[in-house]
Amino acid sequence: MPEQSEVPYAVDPRVTDVALAIAMALVVAVVIAADPDATRHAGPGAYLFAAGFGALVLLRRRLPRAVLVVTVLAVFAYYTFQFAPIGMALPAIAALYSAAEMGRTGWAVGGGAVLVAVATYYRVTGTAEEYLTPYDLVTNLALVAAAIALGVAVRLSREARAHQAHAAEQRLQAERLRIARDLHDVVGHNLSVIALHSGVAAEALGRDDDAARGALEHVRQATSGTLHELRSTVRVLRRPLDAADGGPPAAGPAAPAPTSLAGIDALADSARATGLAVDVTLDVPDGALDGAIDAAAYRIVQESLTNALRHAAASHVTVSARVAGGRLAVRVSDDGRGAGPAPVPGSGISGMRERAALLGGTLTTSDAPGGGFVVAADLPLRLEG
Repeated sequence: MPEQSEVPYAVDPRVTDVALAIAMALVVAVVIAADPDATRHAGPGAYLFAAGFGALVLLRRRLPRAVLVVTVLAVFAYYTFQFAPIGMALPAIAALYSAAEMGRTGWAVGGGAVLVAVATYYRVTGTAEEYLTPYDLVTNLALVAAAIALGVAVRLSREARAHQAHAAEQRLQAERLRIARDLHDVVGHNLSVIALHSGVAAEALGRDDDAARGALEHVRQATSGTLHELRSTVRVLRRPLDAADGGPPAAGPAAPAPTSLAGIDALADSARATGLAVDVTLDVPDGALDGAIDAAAYRIVQESLTNALRHAAASHVTVSARVAGGRLAVRVSDDGRGAGPAPVPGSGISGMRERAALLGGTLTTSDAPGGGFVVAADLPLRLEG
């Protein structure tokens, strides 16, 4: 079946303007023709004015203020020629609406006030036939107020939709950034494990087959974990598209890999299998952390272990996480060579800093006084709001 788009059909603004211009000209022309004394008041000039009022609407998007001013002056000119009465506000409805819709509300209010004031003055000081009646005043005020209110409502609705679209785009970008960080952490860690165990297997092959088989088993497990994470991420990315296209729902993702401090022991075991000594101390009560904080702490430890495996040439790593003073303190230190006097920041460390900052925490890195490298994160226990 062909794909059906869920995006609503958008009318070309030029078509809308042409339709509004024709409607404006026709309404004024009908009012002119309906005058009881049309034979005396409604000549070709009156209908030419009607066409002019409609033609001005075609410029409403580019020149809303100019259209409003010219329309008000044209209304005065129309009555100067003593054509059939059409009301002071009626010919200016489109101009008032357009000015308000284009964000020129002050001009619209000013133009409407001028029209109502002039009409009121003309009726009060005119002949008995032209004397102001409450109906005339209310009609003019109602038309002016309705046109301006409708224009403002349309503009506010459009701005609200734009704001919602911008907010949705920001949420999408934040989610993409989160996914990128998670993929970097998981894939980077697993590839480091794979590389180290591949080296162990290559050295042990032919000399210690049991060690080689054990190393290759670790490679297989790390590879399986990486593929699982990639498949799960692809499912998450595809699910909104499948739903939007009206296609079959995406298959449910497999059980996700642990992304909380509860999974730190598994990370440590993976690192220990490469020959790295890892000590883990966790002092975090159950339920003390929000899910996002728990996941961030796990990712920080994961990235720190990955860096220790890849770059530090360390033999021992200490991991600790504890709750103190209403905050979560995470610390990962190794006995490797450290970052040196002029470290080059990588995407892993910058990603950890960004992750901590987004959650209202901080992350610092430094060389340890006795040698090695230290990653320290200070995170809130709960997300604010």
